[in-house]
Amino acid sequence: MKKTLLGIALILGISSFSFTIIKKMDKKPWPVPEANKKTKSTVPTSAASIAEGKALYSTHCKSCHGAKGLGDGPKSAQLKTESGDFSKADFQGQTDGAIFYKTSEGRDDMPSFKKKIPDADERWSIVNYIRTLKK
Repeated sequence: MKKTLLGIALILGISSFSFTIIKKMDKKPWPVPEANKKTKSTVPTSAASIAEGKALYSTHCKSCHGAKGLGDGPKSAQLKTESGDFSKADFQGQTDGAIFYKTSEGRDDMPSFKKKIPDADERWSIVNYIRTLKK
């Protein structure tokens, strides 16, 4: 009886883990309106902007996206969707406007930061910092 219960628990655990992995691998497209893709930053990239962006990232983004933007933050395992890897070429290949739009609007597990960080220049500084996370 104990072996049967242990077997059932093991199967349920593996099934749950597999479902989580499959769910996170099912990456749905995140469309960005053309006008937003073309939006240019109001904050030039500078050491000061990157430092500000890093501080804001550490406060608001690191828990899900990880210290190096690899999508491995401590909260990432709890999410229904993948956090994404900011260091990958496909992410870095997006326009600044697209990254700003996604940061501002949010989707699914990713919250909108328009209210949490109402200053658009601060969100642009986060974009400038994220650009430094390339491999």
